[in-house]
Amino acid sequence: MYDVEQFIDGVWGRFGDDAELVVDDPSDGGPVSRSPIATQADVDAAVKSAREAAPGWAATPAARRAAVLHRVADALAAATDRVAEVQSAEMGKPLTGARDGVAAGIGTLRQYAELGPVHRGRALAGDPAAMDVMTHVPRGVVAVLTPWNDPVAVACGLLGAALVTGNTVVHKPSERSPATGALLARMFADEVPDGVFALLTGDGKVGARIAGADGVDLVAHVGSTTAGRAVAAACAATGAKVLRENGGSDALIVDDGVDPRWAAEQATLGALANSGQLCVGVERIYVHSAVAVPFLDEVTRRCAGLRLGPARDPYTELGPLVDRRHREQVHAQVAAAVADGATARCGGQIPDGPGAYYPPTVLADCTDSMSVMREETFGPVAPVMVVGSFDEALSRAADSPYGLSATVLTRSMTHAQRAWRELPVGTVKINSVFGGAPGGAAHPRRGSGEGFGYGPELLDEMTLTKVLHLSPPGGPDDRW
Repeated sequence: MYDVEQFIDGVWGRFGDDAELVVDDPSDGGPVSRSPIATQADVDAAVKSAREAAPGWAATPAARRAAVLHRVADALAAATDRVAEVQSAEMGKPLTGARDGVAAGIGTLRQYAELGPVHRGRALAGDPAAMDVMTHVPRGVVAVLTPWNDPVAVACGLLGAALVTGNTVVHKPSERSPATGALLARMFADEVPDGVFALLTGDGKVGARIAGADGVDLVAHVGSTTAGRAVAAACAATGAKVLRENGGSDALIVDDGVDPRWAAEQATLGALANSGQLCVGVERIYVHSAVAVPFLDEVTRRCAGLRLGPARDPYTELGPLVDRRHREQVHAQVAAAVADGATARCGGQIPDGPGAYYPPTVLADCTDSMSVMREETFGPVAPVMVVGSFDEALSRAADSPYGLSATVLTRSMTHAQRAWRELPVGTVKINSVFGGAPGGAAHPRRGSGEGFGYGPELLDEMTLTKVLHLSPPGGPDDRW
């Protein structure tokens, strides 16, 4: 059992009252971690200390702030196995995937350590006797609210970008992965002056207190659309900037003429990665009728053959969902689809026994009206709809309350060009459900959020632009 503490103004402790949250291992149901629930007094103290530390941290040379990120990356690299094991125990990600998430976090920290010192403004062409400059300054206090499904990689990106640009930070990890968050937090806390970094733990109510706190200048939130909209409403009341990456219902289009076996491999990877608990995972599939039969057969074969098991078993191919409550939400969408006429080609039933396991599930005969095709399922479910043309697939894929990403598998350059231009999402991937160059940043749309969450552009989000106009003094002696 991991006992999690909070960190405020350079001091570790439980603080507040005696209320706590316990996280159970989704592999076997045993308790993994317990963490305090931050009170309003805890939130106020963390924000106050961050506000007081902000001027000193903003005045710290950028190279020194960057060196902090490199040291945190070094510490995280040395602790990779431990952090991965805790993450697996809390949210059920197989160890290989957990280690990959830690490696991504290390890479992101080093990326922002290099980008931070060269984050620059620009000179403006004005009066030759004067100087006009647009420059970036820290926003002040940044609240960082991170998710459970990829708790290390996401947190490293937001925390690294906020700190290297001179902001102080109040961080709350998800209540489903507090021990993972606390392990990472200790690495930051060891490297920065008191007040620059704070860790608070607790549920959504704590996140709401932080988002609505006076003295917070920016709230960066990665999580569900419902929570993200509540964060945005809180920021509207205080005037804080909001940066959100929220839910998605990402479409996969399988065009006529593609190899159905290869397409099925891509679809299975996209729908089942991290047991389907991935913001940019495949949530709905539109397959051309010309390749639908072999495609469905191959997707079903692949999904039915995967080994479901405990996260820490090296032979496990698909781990459990994060908890039983989430499993019930996933199964409710599957059951509703079957009741409305969908066919479960495999899976679709909650297994007996301990843990929060849910089998890989392929649903055929789906329609646009089903929640599994409209909402974010966030589970190992591949709902498939057969279409008669690429135009139909593109139209149905675009008709969504979300706008995070989409994938198109096609042999037609014309269709590829149409897809990236016409799909109203932040990221369009052609012929690969994952991948892409590092540092890419895109704007999510609609219910999927707002603002840049990645890449060099995240440094712009974490700073304010200030304009300086510098003229020589007037009078008879108009010189400096």
